[in-house]
Amino acid sequence: MGNIEDQIKELEDEIFRTQKNKATEHHIGKLKAKIAKLKQEQEKRRVASSGGGGDKGYYVKKSGNGTVALVGFPSVGKSTLLNKFTDAESEVGAYDFTTLTVVPGQMDYRGAKIQILDLPGLIEGASKGKGRGREVIAAARAADLVVLLVDVFRYDMRILLRELVDSGLRLNERPVDVKVTRTHRGGITVAKTVELTHMTSEQVHDIVKSFGVVNADVVVREDITHDQLIDLLTGNKVYVRAIVALNKIDLLSEEELQPVYEALKDWEVIPISAQTDVNLDKLQEGIFDALSFIRVYLKPQRQKADLEEPLVITSPATVGTVCDHLHRDFREKFRYAQVWGPSGKFPGQMVGLDHVMEDEDVLMVVIRK
Repeated sequence: MGNIEDQIKELEDEIFRTQKNKATEHHIGKLKAKIAKLKQEQEKRRVASSGGGGDKGYYVKKSGNGTVALVGFPSVGKSTLLNKFTDAESEVGAYDFTTLTVVPGQMDYRGAKIQILDLPGLIEGASKGKGRGREVIAAARAADLVVLLVDVFRYDMRILLRELVDSGLRLNERPVDVKVTRTHRGGITVAKTVELTHMTSEQVHDIVKSFGVVNADVVVREDITHDQLIDLLTGNKVYVRAIVALNKIDLLSEEELQPVYEALKDWEVIPISAQTDVNLDKLQEGIFDALSFIRVYLKPQRQKADLEEPLVITSPATVGTVCDHLHRDFREKFRYAQVWGPSGKFPGQMVGLDHVMEDEDVLMVVIRK
């Protein structure tokens, strides 16, 4: 493995030495592709040497309508926040590494049951296993939402983000619309349906080839970068929504907070104080919205709607989605539905399976007996 590490270091040094401009973009892209391929090989060897198990992460059974991972450096207030939001009891201490395992709790908000995971603090080198970092990040990779928790004294997220990126987490991104279909002959052909501004077709060809692909049809349906294509070819990337919670705002004046907000301007930031309950309601709302939840109230035939216990589902959702949640036979036996609320043109509108639901709709589903 040492030899691979040396090769990776050599390529990373070359990237560092190379002046970044349009002319060197492709060269840097090819170097990154080589690094990605070497890291794949490095991971295979590491897993093989550990008996083939790899890093399973902290096992937490998922529950509720969605799972949120609190990710941050040690001692930024994750445990305090968990205790305020849920019925869990996570040990709180003003020193690093208070939490040594994942502590789950359930937050009830607007009818949704949201699982919150208090993860041990991440440190530099976590992606390489330092401080049980691989297990921590494995738990974050399984979440539906990552809340990056920083405080007003430690708000530089570069190390945190680098460790997450190096572990294959992609925050607030989505997989690119590129299809690589391996063939038996004909070399690598590249077809594109859009104009490419970051790469040429020849460069796409070269990057694909650098991953050991000899024959393939590549169809590019969006304007991609070298990094996005490398992510696609490497695989094992997880795309997760993320927001930032800035803790301990009660300890600085509004004037002192301005440079902090400026440093985090590229993120959706919710300023809070977990200790004194400042803006905790706004963070709950931000979590609910980031999970893209909508509430659908169900109305049985000839009865009143149940306005106490909504069905909580992820948007975009249709009447068909609701049927799938209710019973496996409902879609097959579906006759019609009626909707009252934001998505209806008028109260009691008759709709089909493809009708798109909105938050706080009331729905009656009629099925064949």
